[in-house]
Amino acid sequence: MKIEETHLKGCYIIEPKKFEDDRGYFFESFNNKIFKDVTNLDVNFVQDNQSFSYKGVVRGLHAQKGENAQAKLVRVLKGEVIDVAVDARPNSSTFGQHVAVKLSAENNLQLFVPRGFLHGFSVLSEEAVFFYKCDNYYNKESEQGVRYDDPFLNINWGVNKENIKVSDKDLILPNFNEIFRK
Repeated sequence: MKIEETHLKGCYIIEPKKFEDDRGYFFESFNNKIFKDVTNLDVNFVQDNQSFSYKGVVRGLHAQKGENAQAKLVRVLKGEVIDVAVDARPNSSTFGQHVAVKLSAENNLQLFVPRGFLHGFSVLSEEAVFFYKCDNYYNKESEQGVRYDDPFLNINWGVNKENIKVSDKDLILPNFNEIFRK
């Protein structure tokens, strides 16, 4: 398993070692001991989630705040997405910056998104099945989010703007600078 920190402190790309033969393949998607040895983080995942989306869908940018903040380990089981994590930690040297990683069922890459980050993804393939593990339980009252098209963040979602599909709920979210100030 290869674990590499992005330019955002605490945000890691994980590439499992894949063993293939004429029967198919096997890989270990997560190993807490290896993860802890490399990152010095001890994560206890308590909730698994899965979503299905069509091409052009943008989900996010979302986070849980306060004591309900969540770290996530995300991956794609079918299709291809651009996965985005935005550092919303006011005291971080990378506050307001983001990382965008292409995750697919083919490349098996995963992204570890630490607490204090906004998260979202866009679907590049005809369909995508997205899977994520969380280290805290979802709490509706702790939801927060930022518009996917916030000009301050300037995220390239890899989808033609005319073809983007966003929920009504996400269209009314505020911009980053309206809720996150240093």
